[in-house]
Amino acid sequence: MEHFILDQIKPTLKHVPKDIVKSYFVPQSNEATRKFRKKTGFIKGICHPLENFEQIRNANIEWTRFDIPFPLDGEGNETEAYKGFKDRVRRFRDNGMKVMAVTPFPDAFLANGLDVRKKEDIPKIEKVAEFLVKDLKDLCGAFQIANEIGIPRFTLPFTVKEGAEFIGICAKAMAPFKGDMPIGYNCAGPQTDLNIYLEPYMDYFDYVGIDIYMGCFFFGTMWLFEALLRYLYVMTGKPIILCEFGYISGGAPKTKQEKLDIIRSYGAKNKKDAIKHIDTFIENLPERMRTYVKHCAQEPSNYAHYIFRSEFTNHFYRELPKTCVIPGYPHTDEGQAKFYKDIISRLSSLDFMGGLIIYCWRDDERCYVCGQEDCPTETRWGLVTYDEKEKPSYYAVKEEYAKIK
Repeated sequence: MEHFILDQIKPTLKHVPKDIVKSYFVPQSNEATRKFRKKTGFIKGICHPLENFEQIRNANIEWTRFDIPFPLDGEGNETEAYKGFKDRVRRFRDNGMKVMAVTPFPDAFLANGLDVRKKEDIPKIEKVAEFLVKDLKDLCGAFQIANEIGIPRFTLPFTVKEGAEFIGICAKAMAPFKGDMPIGYNCAGPQTDLNIYLEPYMDYFDYVGIDIYMGCFFFGTMWLFEALLRYLYVMTGKPIILCEFGYISGGAPKTKQEKLDIIRSYGAKNKKDAIKHIDTFIENLPERMRTYVKHCAQEPSNYAHYIFRSEFTNHFYRELPKTCVIPGYPHTDEGQAKFYKDIISRLSSLDFMGGLIIYCWRDDERCYVCGQEDCPTETRWGLVTYDEKEKPSYYAVKEEYAKIK
């Protein structure tokens, strides 16, 4: 299996300088990453923490990531949401934590009248990017431009190529004013297309991030984490930050009968009947789920496929299929802790890694995608429970982060 994965990766290497390709197959010391770590330290982070700073620091967590709201209104004044963001960052900074600030996505610019597909809007987009870096470089620790361009909910109505152009335009505008502030972007997996589109802008980036959720949305192995990270390094030649990674601590497959009962709860006799009358079936879904499906599927002709044969299917059935696992790491509190203990030790030793940011701090009451309370896909990622009781994974992360210097 490992050789098969590498065979799939090799054709793309023709896009990468030969010295970088060599470093994939013959590991070498990495001067660029040493310089990066000298400026920032090895980033030991967590996504979406609350403000129990003592509990966070006790886990040896030093960084977090926040999305930046769109900063300016139509008259050029700071929005209230942006002011609130800065206040929050100050609280974290004053309590000894650094923030990786994720810039507004292309659709946020579009909602404010700025479309990267229109040449006349590009200078205005550049001005917003320039404002952000000037206003935040002494407050935040790093910038990530947008997030997971290629995933529909973060990309639409733009294409991956248009999203990449947006990232590049922002990076070019920010670079002259960043000082020592690292600027990068992140991928949902290695994303060959996104990285190739961004090749003309690569000199403006200090790192490249990646989100990997091995064993949670599909079958995974621990060695494949390293293979994908090294592959991204091969493509970009940049220090790599694992901006999101984690392991679900609960969830199981549904039986055929349980799935049928779910389908029937929305008015269809079975899956075939739901597909045949998909427009009616869609209207019977809860409002949040219905809105999400329509947005991501885009066309009615795609509704059935999106519900029953896409990443959303696990949400619809509120399950973790038996194929969604890393062997030896069950989706339990103990399996989650074992995962962190092993993966942090393994990945932090790679000479091209600039940091690890865990997803996420706390279990959620509801799935933010489908809105269901008992959907494991987006409710059981935390190091602490919803009421902030420490899970075994909290102590595993505390122990492993303490070892990283």
